[in-house]
Amino acid sequence: MVSKNQKKLIKSLYQKKYRKQYGLFVAEGKKVINELLEEGVKLYSLFTIEDIFDVDQASKYIVTEEELKQISFLTTPQIVLAVFYIPYNGGIEERGLILVLDDIRDPGNLGTIIRLCDWFGIKDLVCSMQTVDCYNPKVIQATMGSITRVNINYVDLKSFLTTKAKEFKVYGTFMEGKSIYKEQLSENAILIMGNEANGISESIQNFVQDKVTIPQFGINKKTESLNVATATAIVLSEFKRS
Repeated sequence: MVSKNQKKLIKSLYQKKYRKQYGLFVAEGKKVINELLEEGVKLYSLFTIEDIFDVDQASKYIVTEEELKQISFLTTPQIVLAVFYIPYNGGIEERGLILVLDDIRDPGNLGTIIRLCDWFGIKDLVCSMQTVDCYNPKVIQATMGSITRVNINYVDLKSFLTTKAKEFKVYGTFMEGKSIYKEQLSENAILIMGNEANGISESIQNFVQDKVTIPQFGINKKTESLNVATATAIVLSEFKRS
């Protein structure tokens, strides 16, 4: 059974201010939750319609489908919902490729980008303070567990880039940049991806040393731009290929 206080807590965690206040976040689905448990993320409570999870009995609640539906953020709830403690993220490494996100607002895009970082071995993902919270339930769902293997930091980008631009070559993606396929890409670098609608903000553009683009090969060239997550996949692939 799910108590009124438990329902209230879970529903409150849809909002960033309460996730920050309680230091908790929500995950749903067997695969995502198993990934989080296997990576050692500390469990607060787990609600499931199937008693198949090997966790502390004091933290596990067997519930009905109707009860799960009442606390789920999904249109079609899966068999399990869990509340985890937000883990501490370590500092940013001083080498390799660092991905920087300037004001990414869509949870699905951020979740996909986190999965891409995991796939391509990008350890550090740096987000502007305006970027959607990585512990938003929709982001967690989209990461499919990859969030446990990527070091995500929210920082003031101007301050961060002021320091790091002295140590790393800074790339930015632009419609009018040089073809990513013709560039000699640096191994130790910062790659900036911009907002879905507006691209990289003017104040951040000042830090970019090398503007790159994904050339358009279509005959009609009527497509205005690529989805930011799709563009990130292509550019990360090219960095790793180089």
